[in-house]
Amino acid sequence: MHSFIKTSEQRKLMEQIEALKPSFRAREAELDALGSFPFKDIEDLKQIDYHLLTLPKENGGQGFGLYEYILAQEAISEGSGSTGLSIGWHNGIVLEYAENRHWKEKPGQFLLDEIRKGALINSAGTENNTGSPTRGGLPQTNAVAEGEDLIINGEKTYTSLSPVLDYFLVSTTTEAQEVEHIMVPRNVPGVSIEQSWDSLAMRGTASDTLVLTNVRVPKTNILKKNTPVEPVSKGWLLHIPACYIGIAAAARNYALEFATSYAPVSLGKPIAEVPAIRQKIGEMELELSTARHLLYGTIERYEAAADKTTFQESLGVTKIAVTNAAISIVDTAMKIVGSRALSESNPMHRYYLNVRAGLYNPPMDDVIISNMANTAIQSLLKLE
Repeated sequence: MHSFIKTSEQRKLMEQIEALKPSFRAREAELDALGSFPFKDIEDLKQIDYHLLTLPKENGGQGFGLYEYILAQEAISEGSGSTGLSIGWHNGIVLEYAENRHWKEKPGQFLLDEIRKGALINSAGTENNTGSPTRGGLPQTNAVAEGEDLIINGEKTYTSLSPVLDYFLVSTTTEAQEVEHIMVPRNVPGVSIEQSWDSLAMRGTASDTLVLTNVRVPKTNILKKNTPVEPVSKGWLLHIPACYIGIAAAARNYALEFATSYAPVSLGKPIAEVPAIRQKIGEMELELSTARHLLYGTIERYEAAADKTTFQESLGVTKIAVTNAAISIVDTAMKIVGSRALSESNPMHRYYLNVRAGLYNPPMDDVIISNMANTAIQSLLKLE
């Protein structure tokens, strides 16, 4: 991925992360356990001010954009997929603000100041009965007005980064059936975390359930309301395929090291010299390079575009293609390593499981493909 680094600032950022990757990789086995979380990794990232990566400079942050964010996310995920995906939500939400300035001024400025001081944030939108918010259902979590306060009740699933979050950005439905996004501090009464995350993949993200029981916050904590305006393309969600291509790169590296060092007695030379293995290595390289060109090429076009609302299809296609390429690369790496890749002591089994989580991160494949089908059909009908 070094060929995609374009500036001295990007190189410095990548050097900082490269220095942390060996520690991330060494700790990653600990994240196989239920209830695990990469506390030390997050601490290391905060030491290099990574939590301020996308915070605008005028708010005390580093002020980096989408390209640097995705470069960094891929590199972190090569060290630890769970660490990369977890911290990616925080920086991505901050980047979305930096691009769109869509938070209300008073609560938005308060939250930006808290982030500058070290706070971590994530949105809490998914629910058991409504699924991902990208599918459009009204939240079952409700906010009822009481004087100058709001009383919030509900549960949010898949709350990644939950052990260290300081603020939850909770989507709620009001009495008027409107959707509001409310800033909820971790330390207010009625906020609790149910350790429900028992996924086989990405266990270290601690994507537990946020439980809100008669949580009282002032109305001034409303960050934004859903309004019927033209949807804004969310380039920051490319941190998802970046995470999985980072995992694929880790699997590729392991398989390559294995192939060049493992020399069976019956062969008398490293298996990397066997034509069939060389073919698989070449296939991995081609898929990895193609996926990266698509990912970073999409980002360059996105950042250069005056109207980013036209990029929804490009972002969706990139997510699907890069994530599926990552799965394919890991599968090929598994074949190179052979049956020992399934051993619990071998990191390959972790890459195999973790990379498949990308199929269930937004935007969802079926939604993207259905929208593309509708667009194709409608374009043809217009010609008739």
